Amino acid sequence: MANDYFQFQQFTVRQERCAMKVGTDGTLLGAWANSPGVNILDIGTGTGLIALMMAQRFPLAQVTGIDIDPLAVKQAQDNVAASPFADRITIIEGDVSGSWGQAPDPILGQRFCPLTHFDAIVCNPPYFDASLESPDAQRTLARHTSSLSYRQLMASAWQLLSDDGELSVVIPFDCKARLEAEAILTGFHKVRTCAVHTTSKKPPRRFLMAFRKHSPTPSSEGREAEVLVIGSEAYNELTKNFYLKK
Repeated sequence: MANDYFQFQQFTVRQERCAMKVGTDGTLLGAWANSPGVNILDIGTGTGLIALMMAQRFPLAQVTGIDIDPLAVKQAQDNVAASPFADRITIIEGDVSGSWGQAPDPILGQRFCPLTHFDAIVCNPPYFDASLESPDAQRTLARHTSSLSYRQLMASAWQLLSDDGELSVVIPFDCKARLEAEAILTGFHKVRTCAVHTTSKKPPRRFLMAFRKHSPTPSSEGREAEVLVIGSEAYNELTKNFYLKK
């Protein structure tokens, strides 16, 4: 059984009320994603881990986390409130692909509506599609694309992202082609990819990918130059400001 909390250098993530616990995927995305500006959106924030990591990495940023699971929202709000970044992170309950703007703001008590486009959007999206859904409704909500399809994710990100903004996601290896196809259909250009390996001798198990509305340079679009091996020197360098030192 997973621990009820996960201790990072600058904050603690409690997770007893969340279906999806702290894991490598979320930590990698929070450490790898770029933000060209100061307004950041974390779609499917869960425990609030990635929102907290982005707030730590970008000290001037205002971060919004959104989730459709009310238990996860309350958990993330508590994690944020106990962190050093409480004044720069807002966690709201809502459906980014449907009822965006319908959830009450937890601080102002008003209906939330974004006042500006976001400079960066990060998402560790649901990944199970054709597989059997779990009898645990909360876990199904967090893990299955029926709650947020890749097409819905890309369409929502396109609407909410600033013209020069960047969308960053982490995805299992066998979902990569499907997500890329939806991104292309929406109009996105892939600008960065990182293949993540559990060992140097095994194929990648997950991919970190970043998309923009415009490709910075035609020659760099879709280039898969980054490779990361879990536990390697590069991995330790990427996560050194988050994990507790052993």
